[in-house]
Amino acid sequence: MEQTKEMVRIAYEALDEKKGEDIRIIEISGISVLADYFIITNGTSDSQVKALVEHVEEKMHKAGYAQKQREGVTAGNWVLLDYGDVIVHVFDKDNREFYNLERIWNDGKKIEDLNEL
Repeated sequence: MEQTKEMVRIAYEALDEKKGEDIRIIEISGISVLADYFIITNGTSDSQVKALVEHVEEKMHKAGYAQKQREGVTAGNWVLLDYGDVIVHVFDKDNREFYNLERIWNDGKKIEDLNEL
């Protein structure tokens, strides 16, 4: 579990460094077998979405965490990065509002501060 929490911290900090908007962490371990945590953010443009994705991938790779799957890169409006226990969703603003994962996963525990991990 400590490794999972470290992955969350690394991904969050990578998104924060590239100015991801309204970064949210939702713990879903108690309600889903998909993952333990979702991290959700959005960029303000296709190029920022790509920069956010690339920065997370670089930081996770340097920390030794293998990516299991990546979806949606070419479109630039919703990219999913699957690291097993941690799934990172990077949207453009419109698609984030449309899909509203925060509402769908409302039963999950919202992590307001990395110290809560």
